[in-house]
Amino acid sequence: MQEVVHHELLREFTTRVLVACGVPDADAELSSRVLLASDLRGIESHGVARLHLYVDWLAKGKINPRAQIKVLRETGSTALVDGDNGLGLVVGPKANLMAMEKAVACGSGWVSVRNSNHYGIAGYYPLQALQRDIIGWSMTNASAQVTPIGGAESMLGTNPIAIAFPGQKEPPIVIDMSTAVVAYGKIEIAHRKKTSLGPGWATDEEGRPTVDPQKMMFGGALLPLGSTLEQGGHKGTCLAVMVDMLTAVLSGANWGPFVQPFANRNIPTEKQVGKGIGHFFGALQIEGFMDAGQFKNEVDAWIRTMRKTKPAAGSDKVRIPGDPEREAEDKRTTEGIPLLPPVVANLEKVAEKTGVPFPSPSVSES
Repeated sequence: MQEVVHHELLREFTTRVLVACGVPDADAELSSRVLLASDLRGIESHGVARLHLYVDWLAKGKINPRAQIKVLRETGSTALVDGDNGLGLVVGPKANLMAMEKAVACGSGWVSVRNSNHYGIAGYYPLQALQRDIIGWSMTNASAQVTPIGGAESMLGTNPIAIAFPGQKEPPIVIDMSTAVVAYGKIEIAHRKKTSLGPGWATDEEGRPTVDPQKMMFGGALLPLGSTLEQGGHKGTCLAVMVDMLTAVLSGANWGPFVQPFANRNIPTEKQVGKGIGHFFGALQIEGFMDAGQFKNEVDAWIRTMRKTKPAAGSDKVRIPGDPEREAEDKRTTEGIPLLPPVVANLEKVAEKTGVPFPSPSVSES
């Protein structure tokens, strides 16, 4: 059985929990919006399921609840930001806003961030740019969970990339993808549900393929996008390296195997080569290239053309990037957020620890 809770109740609970942990009201509200965006869009691995980790890190002093974000270098279109070891859910949106403001002023904006923490789903950030007729993208590096092709140990993060393009009448194209075969959160979900992993997702500690989530979680590794060399896994490795370069090497954050783990995994991180986790945000003003209305009409035409693609055997239709998340958001906005029993148990522990009552479910479903 899983419980279903209305998203506004979860958002309010999350806000109050973070305030109880010393986070200022406005930052707590912002953080809860970022987390709930993940749950609403069906990306359960990055939403309230991770709230207990934020609470734990705040309680242990591993995250600064009242970070003072600083701009270390700046030009008209670029900036280097130090997040003061703050919540990535706060540092990320503020750096993203800076990139968008630079795009409005200069045509494009590029902001690299160091000394931050886990910033939620990468897709949250370009969705904010859509509201300004800006093409936005975001990237973040993460703790090592992925092996490079040919390797047998975790050396790279899942290092996601997201970018979005606005339509006029059609919904936007929203690309939000890990550079690993799957996000680590999918392994956590399989572990909670006691189900097997998909083939080609992971290896054990010897580099052998495994479908056992525990063997991946304790000594194993995720595979890069493409899985094997024959299936293009080197391309996933290259994308992960690109993200590491822009988010961490360029900003002075930790890179590769030196990123401190956010989830509870046995990754040695004694050595530090920079500060915290790194992010990278980009923003392009459409009007710098063509009339925004014309561009969005062309995006509409592109979407409609792709939707007319002949479906493959066994497929009902061709999906445009962002369709599954949008469909999930439409449903969950009205019906509520489904929570697995282990997630509910963790949230109830958070409620007990902080004194913030956990909201009653609106319904239970199998």
